[in-house]
Amino acid sequence: MKKRVGVFVCACGTNIANVIDTEKVARAAQELPEVVYSTEYKYMCSDPGQDMIKNAIKEHDLEQVVIASCSPRMHEGTFRKAVEAGGINPYLFEMANIREQDSWVHKDRDKATRKAVDLVRMAVNKVVRNIPLQISTIPVTKKALIIGGGIAGMQAALDIAEAGHQVVLVEREASIGGKMAQLDKTFPTMDCSA
Repeated sequence: MKKRVGVFVCACGTNIANVIDTEKVARAAQELPEVVYSTEYKYMCSDPGQDMIKNAIKEHDLEQVVIASCSPRMHEGTFRKAVEAGGINPYLFEMANIREQDSWVHKDRDKATRKAVDLVRMAVNKVVRNIPLQISTIPVTKKALIIGGGIAGMQAALDIAEAGHQVVLVEREASIGGKMAQLDKTFPTMDCSA
């Protein structure tokens, strides 16, 4: 079954567009069999750029989205939210990093543009294989189990209890204190170990 993919190419002002022909990348993406919509915009991460993504999802009945722009570290969260606001599972989205991996490391416009087309093609091929994921949360019981009632175990139990969490201290011997409790005096003060 053919997927309906939308491709959005960001010019990133002149960061990308100075080296890559972003309009040519968008046109090349339109030729891919899965792509039903492809466009280029100056700042895809801006509010108008995100609105463009949301509107295109509804207008073209998109099922997956590829955004060719900067690094995922910088704007993946932004684009996931935009895709989700458009009505698509945020994990049916892929980024092609054409800034750091392409425009910032190349000077030859033709080669950089061809590489950007390849990066977009690879992202499209990946996104059609993505499956929708769901975020789930698991409640955490703020309770600690400390195994060993020696000096370290007792100190850990005290520190955790002082932080406001319930603590269970388990010791296999009849009394706590570990090896320290077996000593008569401790060096250098010769204090009683108890």
